[in-house]
Amino acid sequence: MKTLFELRPIFSALMRNKLGPVLVALQVALSLAVLVNAIYIVNLRLDVAARPSGIADEQEVFRVNIRNQILGGHEDQLALQKREADTIRAVPGVVSVARVNSFPVSRSGSNTSVSVDRKQEVPTATTGMFVSPDSLVKIWKLRLVEGQDFQAGDFSEINPNVKNEPSKTVIVSKALAQKLFPGQSNFVGKEYFFGSGNNANAVTIIGVVDTLQTSGAQATQNGEFATIIPARVTGQIWDGYAVRAEAGQRDRVMKEVEEALRKASATPVHVKATSMEKFRDDRYRSEKGLAWMLLAVSALLVVVTASGIVGMSTLWVAQRRKQIGIRRALGARRIDVLAYFIAENWLITTGGIVFGIALALGLNYVLVGQFELPKLPVSYLLLSPLVFWILGVLAVYAPAWRAASISPATATRGV
Repeated sequence: MKTLFELRPIFSALMRNKLGPVLVALQVALSLAVLVNAIYIVNLRLDVAARPSGIADEQEVFRVNIRNQILGGHEDQLALQKREADTIRAVPGVVSVARVNSFPVSRSGSNTSVSVDRKQEVPTATTGMFVSPDSLVKIWKLRLVEGQDFQAGDFSEINPNVKNEPSKTVIVSKALAQKLFPGQSNFVGKEYFFGSGNNANAVTIIGVVDTLQTSGAQATQNGEFATIIPARVTGQIWDGYAVRAEAGQRDRVMKEVEEALRKASATPVHVKATSMEKFRDDRYRSEKGLAWMLLAVSALLVVVTASGIVGMSTLWVAQRRKQIGIRRALGARRIDVLAYFIAENWLITTGGIVFGIALALGLNYVLVGQFELPKLPVSYLLLSPLVFWILGVLAVYAPAWRAASISPATATRGV
């Protein structure tokens, strides 16, 4: 009660001169609303950029693309693929090699719609497809959480110029399995379809990996919907090889693999090796750029808000020099004057915080509706008042201390 009584005259004084306090409170409110949502978006973007691709020890893995993949007929291309894989495998430091059409996070790959019923008009999901005649589970060290890896009889050869029997078995990511069969925990043996209608290709799940991002690595859950198909395909110019190198040898192995493939080719070829690190940097450059931009805006808002509080407090001190001097002459201590200005700023900041929390929730509601972001966690709204209260005290302290240092003799000047 005593504290409330002491705040009442401060509040009354603020009401007699509303414009300055209202402007500062509005500045605090706008800064809080923008800052809370900006920091939240930064954390979301950085969490997305840090997501595991599913590939273990990414720093040891890279992709090799060779631009001579469609020379000759089907049999010629099959032989060429095997020679290229042998050439790569012969380079010192190479642990394993796999032919594959795409890479997680690479932003270049194939996708298709999937359904659990041929009669569906709307597909259940869209999945990224990784097609390989080798074990991606082994080379990428994917973590199988159910079922098994492909066996020799699961792999097929596909000639785009001939109608081939497609593969009937697949390995899927856990996220895709849960999307296809929600509420279930066992997925091996379940059937789903690529596409829909009578001609949809039915496949059976024989294994589930914990995590495998698609080539697009979308920020939404769609970025986790992946399917591995056991097949060797010809006529695909963009297919390449996944290579795992010995620990600490990746950069050297990448260069030597490129050189070995160029020397082994009877005709000039374009060979390009790209590390998983490069894929990740390229894919998440925009997320990190947005995060840094929002952090810069947030820092600027904090500086502007603090400057506004300092400027307004300095003005109030200049306008009240005689009042402060009179109070000092009547026995007010320095600590009393200092506490007065801090309490005054606390009232203004608290008003801004209350309005700012409402604005933050409103802004987040718009962001959730427009950009499908998760709702703002309560923890952000609980921590933000503390930040702005501390900011307010720090910003007003110097002007308040100057006010407390005014000599009582000031009260008699000009009287």
